[in-house]
Amino acid sequence: MYVLTINQRDSREVGDLVPELIKSLRHLPTAIAFRRSVGDEAIGVLEDPKTAIDAAMIALRSRRWHVGIGVGELLVPLPEDVNEAQGFGLVYARRAVERAQKTGERVPLAVSGPDADIAAEAEAVLRLIGQIVSTRTDAEWKVLDLMTPGARGQQKFIAEELGITTQAVSKAVVRSHWVEEWACRPAAARLLDLVYGPRALPEASLPYR
Repeated sequence: MYVLTINQRDSREVGDLVPELIKSLRHLPTAIAFRRSVGDEAIGVLEDPKTAIDAAMIALRSRRWHVGIGVGELLVPLPEDVNEAQGFGLVYARRAVERAQKTGERVPLAVSGPDADIAAEAEAVLRLIGQIVSTRTDAEWKVLDLMTPGARGQQKFIAEELGITTQAVSKAVVRSHWVEEWACRPAAARLLDLVYGPRALPEASLPYR
């Protein structure tokens, strides 16, 4: 399982944005849906590393969240409410988000799991992708939100939809490093998948939440 603990960075300045975050993540398939845990924090559980990356990048896009990704098992059967879940994945996610809160000016994302070395590699790649995502302009997002990864012949349609030239669409795609982002995502997902092992910690070594 991939547990995402997402904590708001500046709630005192902009107010509680947790409902808005949960709404933005609602379309993603989850094992346990995202829900507020405590204060200005939301937690969700996903079964697929690609979906975990989707959720992380949605949060990083607004530059208002610390993102912790914990890779580990949860006790089954899984509850409907994430606040009733138990297991190593929650412990790892807590460790990750606490480290993400200490990143300073760097991309506020961290990964934690049984294989610490591979978790560090996954974290490094995801921070690079997060840097790309979090520095895009609103004008670039107007184009990118209409793009579908891997589809051909989109730019003419998007130009007509937005009332701009095809060249303007092309420049926005290049400036935003959209192609590079989606080329890197499979590598990040593969690394997240490998965080599970081969070295799994014994059950007695970590407390359940």
